[in-house]
Amino acid sequence: METICQEFTENCPIFKECMEDPEIHSLDSDTIDYVYEILWLELSAFVRNKLATKFWSHFQYNENCAQYSPEFKDFKDLEVDVPRQLELFENFVNAVKGLDGYYQFLQQTMHKLDEISHKDFSKSTERLNELVRGILLAQLPTHFNRVVYAFYSIAFRVSFQLRKSLTKVKKILSFETEVIKENGSLCKGCNQITNKCKCQELLMTINRVNEKLLQLELLDRLAGQCMTSLVQLHIKEHIKDTCYGIFDRSHIKSLFMWLEDVIITWLRDIFHVDPLDESVEKMECADTKTASAIQGLKVKLTFFVYENFALSIIEQFFSIIIDFPDSVPAIDDLKICMEKINLRSQIIKSLKTSLEARILHPGVNTMDILTGYVAAIKAIRYLDNSGVILEIVTGPIKEYLRKRNDTVRCVVTSLTEEGPTDLSEELAKGENTKDAVVSKTSDDLADWENWQPDPIGLENSSQPPVVKMVRSADIISMVVDIYGSKELFMSEYRNLLADRLLSQLEFNPEKELRNLELLKLRFGEPLLHNCEVMLKDITDSKRINSHIQSDPKYNESKQFDISSLIISAQFWPSFNKETVELPEEIANEFKKYTKSYEDYKGNRTLNWRSVTGRVNIAIEMGQRTLEMTVAPMLAVIIYHFQNKTEWSLEDLSTTVKIPPSILKRRIAFWQSHGIILESQPGIFKLNENDLPKTQLDKEPISEIIAEDEGNESAMASASDQREEELQVFWSYIVGMLTNLDSLPIERIHQMLKLFATNGSGVEFTQDDLKVFLQRKVRDHKLIYSGGVYQLAR
Repeated sequence: METICQEFTENCPIFKECMEDPEIHSLDSDTIDYVYEILWLELSAFVRNKLATKFWSHFQYNENCAQYSPEFKDFKDLEVDVPRQLELFENFVNAVKGLDGYYQFLQQTMHKLDEISHKDFSKSTERLNELVRGILLAQLPTHFNRVVYAFYSIAFRVSFQLRKSLTKVKKILSFETEVIKENGSLCKGCNQITNKCKCQELLMTINRVNEKLLQLELLDRLAGQCMTSLVQLHIKEHIKDTCYGIFDRSHIKSLFMWLEDVIITWLRDIFHVDPLDESVEKMECADTKTASAIQGLKVKLTFFVYENFALSIIEQFFSIIIDFPDSVPAIDDLKICMEKINLRSQIIKSLKTSLEARILHPGVNTMDILTGYVAAIKAIRYLDNSGVILEIVTGPIKEYLRKRNDTVRCVVTSLTEEGPTDLSEELAKGENTKDAVVSKTSDDLADWENWQPDPIGLENSSQPPVVKMVRSADIISMVVDIYGSKELFMSEYRNLLADRLLSQLEFNPEKELRNLELLKLRFGEPLLHNCEVMLKDITDSKRINSHIQSDPKYNESKQFDISSLIISAQFWPSFNKETVELPEEIANEFKKYTKSYEDYKGNRTLNWRSVTGRVNIAIEMGQRTLEMTVAPMLAVIIYHFQNKTEWSLEDLSTTVKIPPSILKRRIAFWQSHGIILESQPGIFKLNENDLPKTQLDKEPISEIIAEDEGNESAMASASDQREEELQVFWSYIVGMLTNLDSLPIERIHQMLKLFATNGSGVEFTQDDLKVFLQRKVRDHKLIYSGGVYQLAR
């Protein structure tokens, strides 16, 4: 105090002379007021030049600060550098201690001045406080926040450590495990040896500092931003340490318990607010402004928790989608947060980015993309029942799936077989609403009191009413909507069913019939009539086979058993163009079967497809006999080697009517098992020695055959089937070009849609027509020139 008095005397000579002049009390009031203002100016200069300079000298910028930014986000180095933190803590304590010394002296000086001027001491004190605050805050140094942050970081740690030891609070502060490292027997509060803990001393010092800052009303203005940043840092770390990656339970309640027990309690301690009474009117330990500040800060931190916890969930939402429905508690938490804060834009942006990075690239197979799409529909619809987020987020997935050639087949496979997409379960749930638009409109009208508009501010949120109705569709409808055509999916289902019926001769009819009935409920009977006939063909074939096998006349002359699958060709998909010439002995057996069938059916006959089916054969070579089940084409090839042991590729190709390229690939099957050898290029002969041990001795024959054939389909490819469908319109196209000479593709497509497609049931796009016409150009049936087509002359 003596030092301050001496400084004041040196810097305020007028004040000293006035105080020592005995005649000062005899001056009139106007003169005293004039003198009072002069002395006040001198006092202000002292505060500015001495008090503020001394106070901010403890916050001086030095070489240690050169590498740091004044931003709070760059203060994390202080959390791990405890010695540096304690050094800055002492700097702040000394700064406030020195400030208090000056302030006490100035109060005494103001008291003397008030005695001379007869001023109200309380008003003078308030004016002094405003002067000190104004000058201090006007001279804020650049890096002062580092010192303040270090002080309150230690204050927070000490407060928690003491509260933990006194109240035995469970471990609810992530700061304890992340920021404060275990270091032997050191106290986590003061960083001293446990038996020499100084937390109580530090707490007393902290309380004194806060009291002095509160007295000057500097606490909030000087340290408020630092304390806010500090607690926000701990909130983020607590969310990361206690909530990250845990989706099977809710965290909202525990987060706000932690916020109240740790953060808000500490802030009340700092501001000396009674923690047992939150009412602003009843707080007796603090004034109304301080209590209101605490309440306001609590509200801000509450929304900060909502926002950061929600962002944490959004960041992990792809994992939440994959874990759904086990992750429902996490989505429930996010829904609560979204009621407080509008985060739809962040959700959409984050989900679009994560989905594009995780599944929308060539390295992911189509079935996995489809699985992710279905999971996203379930999770996002649970989060936002308005369908707006779902509509925007899944748009890129649908667009990407449209570009994949196997999407339709994967969807149909998922609908009819158990798999990761759960579409078969969705199909079994029952019939979808047939008229989604009418149903949705009726529901909205009936529940008009609870109707809510779509969220604003989102891209694509304003869509036509019919498009919005799609949001209420079930999962299967949304998957089918990828292409927007039920006919395309049902056509693919017909192909898939045909493959299954032809390749799995011992199939489960009950399962297929159940799938068919469910699909009929979903998509209508007309689209699935062909499939119904296909399944009926299987049943009828078994009955016909049984009848023919029991025919004595047929049994007397047959050389081997034949079991046929008799199909109604017009109801089945088109078969591929592969053929094979059967040996005469085998062809005669088929003729016998056909004759027996004609006797049974009267005016009907059979056209055999000799490349589809299975043949049981026995191969005797040396001392070994192999019994195998192979495709007809393979059986025909090996059959010809029993009478002639050596064949050239060209001769065998001519005999069996198989193109050489395909024949060579089929012969490779017998080569791989050592039955046929290639003695010279293009010359194949039968291996007349004992067969070597091959994988035939180790693996089931059926598995080897399936592997060899590569799951080839007996059906024509989709492009071939499409061309065959469009072939129906070829006569119309020829007629148009004969009468009109030449036409652009747009006009041809328009005229076909107008006149030729009515009642045909065939739908096609302009791109489909272009592919068809270009093939006719390659076949020299059309000429394309100048953007128009004309008949080749």
